[in-house]
Amino acid sequence: MTLLRALAACLLSMLLCAPSFAQERGTKDEAKAMVNAALAHIKKVGNEQASKDFSNDKANWTKKDLYVWTADFKGVVLAHGANEKLIEKSLLEMKDQNGKAFIKECVEVASSKGEGWVDYDWSHPITKKTEGKSGYVKRIPGFDGLIVVGAYR
Repeated sequence: MTLLRALAACLLSMLLCAPSFAQERGTKDEAKAMVNAALAHIKKVGNEQASKDFSNDKANWTKKDLYVWTADFKGVVLAHGANEKLIEKSLLEMKDQNGKAFIKECVEVASSKGEGWVDYDWSHPITKKTEGKSGYVKRIPGFDGLIVVGAYR
């Protein structure tokens, strides 16, 4: 009987925790809104200060599992809300685990269309597991660069 109670308690705790994890996932609509808010911030404070803010000000620029990253059209990361070690590194040739050159695709979308979605696989900042992600990409006006916020699928 004790084993049955322990199993029931374990199952109940898993059921109670699952909705909270699901709520920690940002949506594609939230990702798009965050890109637009980040662009407004760039317009207000400039690229250099905004890049620092996106990388360091987690309270304002990290929502659920969403974060901002920016790069120039050469693929050099200017800001990254989840991994500061990527800043100033050229990732243009980087491929996801399926061999997709997604940074290159982000640059192509931003430079040719101005904005759009790019699908790729990336490590989730909370679970650390590689998951499918849709990144909303937008060109930074007046600058050969882009801003991206991705929502895990």
